[in-house]
Amino acid sequence: MPQPPQQSPPPSPLPRPAPRTAGPSATAGALDGILVADFSRVLAGPLTAATLADLGAEVIKVERPGAGDDTRAWGPPFAPDGTAAYFDAANRSKRGLALALGDADDAAAARELARRADVLIENFRPGALAKYGLDQAATRAANPGLVHCSITGFGSGDGAGLAGYDFVVQAVGGLMSLTGEAGGPPLKAGVALVDVLTAKDATTGILAALRHRDRTGRGQLVEVNLLSSLLGSLVNQASGHLATGRDPGPMGNRHPSIAPYETLACRGGLLAVAAGNDGQFRALVRALGAPQLAEDARFLRNQDRVQHRTDLIKSLEDLLASDTPQGWAPRLAEAGVPCGPVNTLSEALELADRLGLDPVTPVGEGRIPQVSSPLRLSETPVTAPYAPPRLDEHGAPLRTWLSGPPDSPLPPRV
Repeated sequence: MPQPPQQSPPPSPLPRPAPRTAGPSATAGALDGILVADFSRVLAGPLTAATLADLGAEVIKVERPGAGDDTRAWGPPFAPDGTAAYFDAANRSKRGLALALGDADDAAAARELARRADVLIENFRPGALAKYGLDQAATRAANPGLVHCSITGFGSGDGAGLAGYDFVVQAVGGLMSLTGEAGGPPLKAGVALVDVLTAKDATTGILAALRHRDRTGRGQLVEVNLLSSLLGSLVNQASGHLATGRDPGPMGNRHPSIAPYETLACRGGLLAVAAGNDGQFRALVRALGAPQLAEDARFLRNQDRVQHRTDLIKSLEDLLASDTPQGWAPRLAEAGVPCGPVNTLSEALELADRLGLDPVTPVGEGRIPQVSSPLRLSETPVTAPYAPPRLDEHGAPLRTWLSGPPDSPLPPRV
């Protein structure tokens, strides 16, 4: 009987950083012992690396000497030390190392960092790192266990030469065509939403690749791009287009398939109401003192309410005009109706604080606090963050470490 072919053993991984034993949190994180080389800049890549740091990985952020990450200058507002608040948003808990890749010694140090790392994150244009020996073919040849994550704007094929900026991708990717009021101009989201979504996709891909490496000892290339991450996030709008062939348009705060699921005018403001099923609609109209609306043939089922949305909203807003959003919200919520006032950011943080969600975490005197990680893990809690690094803050000990024995542990933070 023929024997199955023998599989070659997986390559032996390089020695990894020891788990953290000191710092803001001494509790072991899920990614303790994982070393991340962050060669990325601006937002999607840095936010990916910061998320891995939240989970316990050691992250070394590599920046250009002198200028650093572009976002260090993206202000106002600025931190007391002159760093832009934008930079701080995506670079917590990292060690800072400045390397000029055009310098032979610095490029050698960068290659050594890639050889020692478990994960490398970069968002250079495809092919740009090859001249430094930092492209994925070279890094994985030197380090077979490496997970090399490449983040681009439009992929590594025909879109490789296109610069990827969140605002542009929101435009060409269709999101702006869906955002804003009907008949009004297309609008971008109020944050760099595509970068944030891409960071979450990149994090997911990296974690899957690390799990694969646990089984096989082999790393792999993880590729994400802004356009694909956006298209994958259009969910019901994209599915509706694929089902009908029609392009959806902007509807303001309305939902294309549910009613009422929008902001409704009250006395002195707007209330967001999300009656996602017939039971919630009945609870809404009972709480408003008009239970007969639930028996109206125009409003009996969700599809009826969508068809007669204009009449529905007029009826509801006539009832809501008797009180403010702040007055209605607790009464409707008690009745089981999902709703809430349209808050400012400060009000949103206050709400999260009242609910015990601890939305803000301090990182040291004179430093901008961080918005807390949304992740809650019962056995491997998210680590308390360090302040984002100043440019080349940890450069001297890291360069010494990279020039020493490959199995030497990372130097402690000072």
